[in-house]
Amino acid sequence: MTDRELDAAGVTDPALREAYHRCRALNARHGRTYFLATRLLPVERRPAVHALYGFARWADDIVDALGTGADTARRDAELSALQRELDQGLRDGNSTEPVVRAVADTARRYGIDHGHFADFMTAMRSDLVVTDYADYAALRRYMHGSAAVIGLQMLPVLGTVAPREAAAPHAAALGIAFQLTNFLRDVGEDLDRGRVYLPADLLAAHGAHRALLRWSRDTGRRDRRVTAALREFEALTRGVYREAAPGLAMLEPVSRPCVRAAFVLYGGILDAVARDGWSVLHRRAVVPRRRRAVVAADGLARVAAARLRARGSARHPDVRPLAPCPPVPGEVA
Repeated sequence: MTDRELDAAGVTDPALREAYHRCRALNARHGRTYFLATRLLPVERRPAVHALYGFARWADDIVDALGTGADTARRDAELSALQRELDQGLRDGNSTEPVVRAVADTARRYGIDHGHFADFMTAMRSDLVVTDYADYAALRRYMHGSAAVIGLQMLPVLGTVAPREAAAPHAAALGIAFQLTNFLRDVGEDLDRGRVYLPADLLAAHGAHRALLRWSRDTGRRDRRVTAALREFEALTRGVYREAAPGLAMLEPVSRPCVRAAFVLYGGILDAVARDGWSVLHRRAVVPRRRRAVVAADGLARVAAARLRARGSARHPDVRPLAPCPPVPGEVA
C-alpha cells in the first residue's frame, strides 16, 4: 500500500500502517479483479477495502486448504483461533495479528456492524462440514454470511446518497452475485475440495448429479445434462446482478466507478464462461486482459467526471452537473 493512501486515510501508527500493507498485498495477490476496481476509489478509502478483503481472504484460505480428512481438525482449530483474535480485536480496536489489527481499525473508523463479521465466520466454519446444498434457498442462507455481509461491510466505506437501509439489500445482492460468479467459474476446483455449490435440485432438474460432475471432471468429457445445469446457474446468477444493479446509483458518486467496474468485470466472467461453452469443469474462464483494460479506462473516466461534478457543485451550486455516463443494464441512472 502506498504511503499516499495511508497518509490520506489518516493512518499514522507504524505497526498499523504495516498491517494495512499486509492486507493490500493479499488483495493484490489473490483478488485481481477486486484489486483493479479498488484502484478507482478515492485514495483515503482504499486501505479500508484492502483490510476487509484481506481478512476475508485469510479466513477463506484457511477453509480452502486442500488436504486429507485429518486437516479438517487443523483448519477448525485455526478458524477458532482466528475467531478469538477477531473478537478481541473488534472489542479492543487492536490486535497483535496484523490482518486482524487492520480490519478492527477499519470497523472502528467506519462503524461497521460487528455482527457482519460474526455471520461471516459462521459461514466459513460451515464450509468445513457442509459439502453440498439441497436447493437455492439453502445456498442463499449460506451466502448471507459468506457474501452478502461483505457487501454490507463495504457500504459504510463506499458511502451512500440514499438512506443506507435502502441501499443495503442491493449491496448484499451484489456480494451474492459476485460469489455465485465465483462458484460457476470454480466448479471444478471446488469439486476437488469436496464441495458442490450448484444446488442439488437444480442439477436434478437436468438429470445431473454430483457423481456426473465428478465423472466429467476426471475424464475431461462433456455431458449435455451438466451443460444445461451450468447454463441455468448462469441465468440465475444474472438475475442476482439485476437485483443488485439499482444500488449503484445509491452510492456516493466518487465510489460508483469502483463498484461499477467490479460489476462489469465480474459479469464479464459469466460472458467468458458462456463463450467457452460452459467448460468450467475442465478449465477456468477468464476475462481477457484487453477487456479488463477497457473497463479500467472507463472507470478512470468516470472517476474524473465524478470529481468534476463534485467541484462544479461546490463552486456553483446553481449549475447543472455533467450528464452521467450510460448505466449498466438494469442500473438506475
